[in-house]
Amino acid sequence: MLSIGEEIKQSKFRNAQHKTVLNILLTANTIYAINNRYFKQFGLSGEQYNVLRILRGNHPEACTVLSIQERMLDKMSNASRLVDKLETKGLLTRKQSKDDRRQVDVCITKKGLQLLDDISIPFEKMDQALKCVSEEELNRVSDILDVIRGTYRQLSDNQ
Repeated sequence: MLSIGEEIKQSKFRNAQHKTVLNILLTANTIYAINNRYFKQFGLSGEQYNVLRILRGNHPEACTVLSIQERMLDKMSNASRLVDKLETKGLLTRKQSKDDRRQVDVCITKKGLQLLDDISIPFEKMDQALKCVSEEELNRVSDILDVIRGTYRQLSDNQ
């Protein structure tokens, strides 16, 4: 296993904060690239998978495109475009809302649910990559990342 310094061929960092941020970015990019290669074999992008996962979590209730956008991991993703592509593939449906004609309700189809089931079986193997870390350590890392993300958002909001 390579350290962040070995991986990016850099031995000096401004400080521990700088080293940690670079490590978070490199780790996120590594996971993102591996996931995208995996989803590609199912004809999906990582962002499309994220939309389907959101819809499955809300199933059988519908979601609006806005609520999908708010729940996306990548807030810069174009949820409307992703919904268009997934509808073309028959993985979701959308209808005008009965309550508000300006709103579109989006629901996952049986085909979309089946695809998520198909994806989850081999996807569990990728979860094994984190078995080298205890559940307690994983929860601690997750808590630390929550603090870091919240601090960055506060800095961003104050600018």
